[in-house]
Amino acid sequence: MGFNEITLKMPTDYVDELLRDEVGKELNISDFSFQITNKSLDARKKSNIHWLLRISVISDELKGGSPARTPSLEIAAGKRKEKALVIGSGPAGFFSAFVLQKAGINTTIIERGSEVRKRAEGIQHFETDGIFSPVSNYAFGEGGAGTFSDGKLTSRTKRIAKEKQFILSSYIEAGAPEEIAYLAHPHLGSDNLRVIVRNLRTAFLDIGGTIHFETLLQDLQINTGSVSSAVTTAGVIDADYFIIAPGHSAHDTYRMLINRGVKFSTKNFAIGSRVEHRQNLINTAQWGKPCLAGVKAADYRLTSNTEGNLPVFTFCMCPGGTIVPASAFENTNIVNGMSRYMRNGPYANSACVAALNLSKFLGREADPVEALEWVSGLEENFYNYSRGYKAPYSTINNFIHNKPQSGMADSSYPMGLIPSHLRDMLPQIIGNSIAEGLKVFARKVKGFEDGIIMGLESKTSSPVQAVRGPGGRSVGIDNLYIAGEGSGHAGGIISSGADGIKAAMDIIGRVSRLSTH
Repeated sequence: MGFNEITLKMPTDYVDELLRDEVGKELNISDFSFQITNKSLDARKKSNIHWLLRISVISDELKGGSPARTPSLEIAAGKRKEKALVIGSGPAGFFSAFVLQKAGINTTIIERGSEVRKRAEGIQHFETDGIFSPVSNYAFGEGGAGTFSDGKLTSRTKRIAKEKQFILSSYIEAGAPEEIAYLAHPHLGSDNLRVIVRNLRTAFLDIGGTIHFETLLQDLQINTGSVSSAVTTAGVIDADYFIIAPGHSAHDTYRMLINRGVKFSTKNFAIGSRVEHRQNLINTAQWGKPCLAGVKAADYRLTSNTEGNLPVFTFCMCPGGTIVPASAFENTNIVNGMSRYMRNGPYANSACVAALNLSKFLGREADPVEALEWVSGLEENFYNYSRGYKAPYSTINNFIHNKPQSGMADSSYPMGLIPSHLRDMLPQIIGNSIAEGLKVFARKVKGFEDGIIMGLESKTSSPVQAVRGPGGRSVGIDNLYIAGEGSGHAGGIISSGADGIKAAMDIIGRVSRLSTH
């Protein structure tokens, strides 16, 4: 049995039979099996847009070679007496708990929000009647903020191959499309994620795990450099190890941790708004035509670094998606993006944000609590301006030229828009930098200036970072781990999940070493 790996260019609307024929022709073989290992869209020339596929082929007609070994996470299974408590059910929290339970460590997850079905109902009610629910919203609940997002699975984080493979295979076993294993830019879609997180919960419960929804962490009991128990709305929970992964929106939790002596530092983060266009405009700009057979919708990734301004970039682009009210707390107003697996909605949206160093902005050293309060203050200001959850908005042209907005616009945002002088609602250096960035983007994407810009995008990255020691443990507290996006060490589904897994693997290693002595 021989092996070979080839690269093929295929039309965007190819079918499996054509691909098999092309593989056979390329290697001059007739009896073989093959697997796609990477698939990416090459749209550099609008006259020749095609898929670029890397394919592994096995056949008796081939000589030599062997497929590359897929990295795998080695979990030392067993029955152990130790207990772990994980706070948060997003990617970092869930996958850390899943791995711990697979290793035989008795693991409990507590999640301040509700399970996914109830959460979806609460969000629907919020968008219909405007009454905010603290347990069923876009920020908190089963699966974390990512459950109601585009479900992007790309990551620039290095040295997480084993963890990434575990996450992807777990998603596929829970119902995700198999293409996420090889697409260059895979995504799950919010509609798929609602099913996937429920199936993952079942898998966790089936191996002995425990999960409590609508259970908020209120305090930690810390003695002589070790956490003994967690105080929650469901009572006190004792454990040997604690992983806190409540996401980047849980500012109240991070303030509590800081007050308890858990070490955090400030870090660079990003602030801005959401831009929205008709998806056909983006398709035409990127492909030269309003639709492309075999491809869902065009996306973009844009950056700008003009002299005298902050770096500006687009983030979490949602083709065919929706802008959603992503407030984590009642009297705040922020926006985020969401799309379904088919990405077939009429609008495209993306965060458009400026990278900020708060200490430089303030002209003095900012401490972590001050950074959290600064972000929360912006979120409250946007709420006070609209007196609710309508999104202050402007055309991109008016934003660029620093003009106030009048009149309304079409949008996917379900809570309604309110005309505003949006640029003036942001700190001056941020508003000016984004305006210059938008000029650059308009030169890169034809028609970009014809879109609208709205709301406050404040959850692109965390303004604080947990200070870590060996194994990712919190400095000075031997059995506490802060993981995921809120830790400031990860961002996005894959890197956050991998961060949680690394914490779990450190615990498993420590437990295993203790059991041998």
